[in-house]
Order: sequence, then C-alpha cells, then structure tokens
Amino acid sequence: MIIRSVVHSIVALSLLILAPALAHAAEPKRHHALSLIETPKYPPDFTHFDYVNPDAPKGGTVRMAALGSFDSLNPVLFRGEAATGLGLIYESLMADSIQEPSTSYGRIAEWVSHPEDFSSVTFKLRDAARWHDGKPITVEDVIFSLEMTKKANPRWAFYYKNVVKAEKTGERQVTFTFDVKDNRELPLIMGQLTVLPKHYWTGTDANGEKRDLLKTTLEPPIGSGPYRIKEVKAGRTIVYERVEDHWGADLPVNRGQYNFDEVQFEYYRDSTVALEAFKADRLDLRVENSAKDWATAYDFKAADEGWVSRRKVYLNTAQRMQGFIFNTRRKKFDDPRVRQAFNLAYDFEWANKNLFYGQYQRVESYFQNTELAATGLPEGLELEILTPLKDKIPPEVFTKPFASPVNASPRDFRKHLRQAKKLLAEAGWTVKDGALTNATTGEAMTVEFLLVSPAFQRVVQPYARNLERLGIASTIRLIDSAQYGRRIQEFDYDVIVGGWGQSHSPGNEQRDYWGSPAAGKPGSRNLAGIENPAVDTLIDRIIFAKDRAELVAATRALDRVLLWNHYVVPQWFAPYTRLAYWNRFAHKETLPIVPVDCTADCVTAKLSDPRTKKMLGIGFLTTWWYDKAAAAKLAAVR
Repeated sequence: MIIRSVVHSIVALSLLILAPALAHAAEPKRHHALSLIETPKYPPDFTHFDYVNPDAPKGGTVRMAALGSFDSLNPVLFRGEAATGLGLIYESLMADSIQEPSTSYGRIAEWVSHPEDFSSVTFKLRDAARWHDGKPITVEDVIFSLEMTKKANPRWAFYYKNVVKAEKTGERQVTFTFDVKDNRELPLIMGQLTVLPKHYWTGTDANGEKRDLLKTTLEPPIGSGPYRIKEVKAGRTIVYERVEDHWGADLPVNRGQYNFDEVQFEYYRDSTVALEAFKADRLDLRVENSAKDWATAYDFKAADEGWVSRRKVYLNTAQRMQGFIFNTRRKKFDDPRVRQAFNLAYDFEWANKNLFYGQYQRVESYFQNTELAATGLPEGLELEILTPLKDKIPPEVFTKPFASPVNASPRDFRKHLRQAKKLLAEAGWTVKDGALTNATTGEAMTVEFLLVSPAFQRVVQPYARNLERLGIASTIRLIDSAQYGRRIQEFDYDVIVGGWGQSHSPGNEQRDYWGSPAAGKPGSRNLAGIENPAVDTLIDRIIFAKDRAELVAATRALDRVLLWNHYVVPQWFAPYTRLAYWNRFAHKETLPIVPVDCTADCVTAKLSDPRTKKMLGIGFLTTWWYDKAAAAKLAAVR
C-alpha cells in the first residue's frame, strides 16, 4: 500500500509539472494573418504594405459620384438604401491586402488562432482599439455586432449561419464556435466582421429616443475607422472627414493609407449627368463603365490639354459573370431549353461592334480570369467529383466544353435563331398568330426587362428585336433605384441585368449565390432562383475542400454545371478598369496602372505578362494622396 501510494504521488506530481507544458502544446498557434491560398507575404513585424507610400502626405478633398439616392446611415440593415462609403467609418477585425488574394492581416484584432479542424476561431482585440468617442472597442461590441447583423439582414444571417456561439474566452479575447468542421474559410469570414459600437446603438439619440439597429436612420453614427461623417444631405450628399487622432493610424495595415482630409460623394440620378459633372470639374474621379462614353465622350478641353488623365488599369481579379438573369421562379423560365434559346438570340458580336466599340470580350465562365474557370472537358479530380451527379446534371457537362454562340456573320445568326426555334418547340413553345405560345397552357411568352440604368436601354432594344423574330414580346421597365432595390429583394422581375463577383478562393458566399435555401430568402443573391440538388452538392464540396487542388476542381465542376443550365445569357467583360481623374492626385508607382495605351495583344495578355500588375484593386481612397503642387499647377491653368 505504501509503495502504491508513493507511485501515485509521483505520477500526480509529474502530471502537475507537465500540465502547463501540455496546455501550452495544445494551444492553437497565434497568427498575425490568415490566407486561404498561400503563406502571407508580410511577416508579423512588417511596418506597411509595399504598395503604399508610408510617408504619404495628408490633406485635400476628393469628390466622387454615387448613383441613385440614399435614405439610411444604418450599415447593416436589409431595408432602405444605405449611403455610399459607410465602410470608411467602420473597421473589421482583420484587413485585406490588395496584393494577395484571400489574405487578411490583423486590424482590430492583434492576433487570431484556430484549431486544426477549423471548428472555432479566437481573436485577441488590440488594447489601443477605440471608438471615435474614446471608448474602448470591447469583446461585447464584437458579440453584439454578430448578433445584430444576423438579425438586421437575412443575407448576412445566411452567410454566418454556421456560427453557433460567440463568447468571451479571455482578456479581450472573443471566440466564435462553428457547427461544422474543416471549413477553412470560416476563420477568415469572421475576420471580415464589421464591428459596431454596442453602447451607441443601445443608447439614445439627441432627442432622448432609443436607437434601433433594426430601423433606418439618418443620424450620423460613430465608428472606429479612419473617417467620420461630417455632413449629410439626405439623398444628395454625404461627406466624410479624416479622424486626426485615429487610434489605428500607425498600424501596419493602415500606415500610408486614408490620406484625404475629406471624401465627398455627390448623388446623381443618371450616369450621363455625372459624366458632365466630372467634365466640369465638379468631380475628381470617374470609373467609366460605358464603352461608348470611353470611346466618344472624353474629347473635352481638359482631357485634350492633359489636365485629366485616362488610364486602363489591369488587375489580377476575377471578372464577374454579368448577364441577362432569368428569374426561374417564374414557370415560363423553368425549362433550360427556353433559357438556351434566349442565349442563341443574343448577338454579342453585333453589339460589341456597334454599341461597345470592340472593347469587350464575352463572358464564358462564372469565374472568368481565374484558374477556377472550367476549360475543355472534365478530367481527373473534377471528373471524379461530377460523375456521381451524372443523373442530375445536363449530359453536355461531360461531352462538350461550354461556349456561347459566335456570330461571325449574319448567316451564323440566322442559324442560331433556327436552333432557338427548335429548342423552344421541344420545350412546348410554338408560334401561333405571331406570338410564341405554350402548347399546354396557351400562355404567350412575354418578357419584361427590369432596368435601373438608362444606359442599358440601348443594349436591350436590339436584343428585344431579335426576340421578336422568335415570337417573344418584350418590354423594358426603367425604374428608380429605390423601387429597383425593393423589387430585387422580393424577386419581382422576369429578367434583370446583374452579376456575381468572385474571389480567387470561393466559399460560403456560393450558398447565397446559388444554394437552394437562398432561392426563397428575400434579399439573397440567388437572383436566378436556383434550386438544384447537384449545385448544392458542389457548393458543399467547395466549402469543405481539403486543399487548393480540391477547391479548384470543385469550383470548375460548379462552373460547368451552372453554365450548362443556362441560368443567364452571358454578357461581356473588359479586361481592365477604365479610370479617369483630374491631375491633382499622386500614387506610388507600384500601383496597378498600365500608363500607356495597349495594342491589341494586350487585351488578351495573361496574368504572367509583365505589363499586368499583380494587384487586386486600384486602392484610390486608401493609397493615393492629394498632390498640392499638382493641384496648384492645375488651378493656375484653370
């Protein structure tokens, strides 16, 4: 008995000695940054991103346009139209680099950790983090932000649905627990959470009325970001001013950034009016979305004299799938043959030549301009992923690379119209008394194109004439941005012009784009109303991919299935961003600018081409600065 007691004592003592070491060994590694693709470029002791000027001067005002109107300063609410630029006053736990895809560095969070199975994530808040009123940013603020964001917006509730618990787990530490494992993206997603001040939103306004984050408001809220709201004219103007004593100004993710003293957004109902305001020097910067205007509208004196610069900016970004989107919740669009017939009736080559001055390429993928785009026929792991779904997906997935019709001549277009008529007939639609009619219901095929931009009328009108040749009666409905937003949220449309942006590392957002549960959720981005079990399976394969190779294969498989279901009539993309600005600004030369007009071969340049900069954004509001000398020179000649 004595020997046994001695042994037990020795074992117990040994466990007590080893306990701290074992606990330390089990503690997840603390990271200063997270990446879904590769090792973060910058080490823990980095001082600034190398695409910024760390000593950039502060000062000046920049004036930019916003289209439509706004009626709310609530940053998360589902209802209302939030003002442009609200992100300037708020911060997230982590900040993205515009140099590295799917990579974030600590901002409010000093470090982040997660277990190997990605079942939770923990963030340590910086001690110095402060709101604009001087109060510290707390764990309670972070927990409140998640809870209220999910309540205020069904889209975000869907996005964060795997987060089942948020709790304080240490001094200034917050842990989010997930109901799934091996979802590598969830820690990064939580790092993107916009943090809101609980004490402000649960307090009272100047009139003693309790604030409510579930309602619209025009009271300027406080934040923690580099800017605060200076002036608001409802629906017309919002002005942000730089916070002189911003708590995070010297953080590595902020140094050399947010250099303008004021950022103004002026609202315009029409892009054409905004262009005239830019030409009159009432706006400083314009990102030109109209190929026609880029080709014809910049022959004014300031541009001719060199006071205004025009640049084509080539970025390492996924090009979004933009197209005519069918609302498949409407029975007339539930047959993919009908939707394919619409694609055959669209003459992109004619439109590119006659409307767009040859500036565009046809979109051929939901993940255009990335390695995630499907090419050729499926093989290897991609084929392995698709084979179990063979009975649930179009057979062409396995036999034909997807390609939209190409109309090199009028003869080609006539051939495609004949193919469209054949597909419509197979789907039970034939022409009767000049109208395409459903043989079973007697319903005539009519289509309303719902638009918010007047510029798209010139795009839809020739397409509508093509559809008339198939017996399809089309109308165009142009409405204001408030009405448009409501109808989109409620899925009240036949066909809209829209699209989906993608990253180099797709994940949970794919549920909101194409997932069956999102099809019936008002405000979701499942604009096409897709309810497809095969698509749901592929989305989960993407989200729970074990490594990059599996993610790429699963995404290519999803791309292929979406394309062959013809949920959209693909439109176009430009391989660059068209940027025009008055010459009173400066930027570091490593920005992704190609400061020369490219020859034709530049249009098809690969990302490895030396003329193509490895950047993900222009970074105008974050990395450029006001050049006082250039502004004075411009004022002298103006």
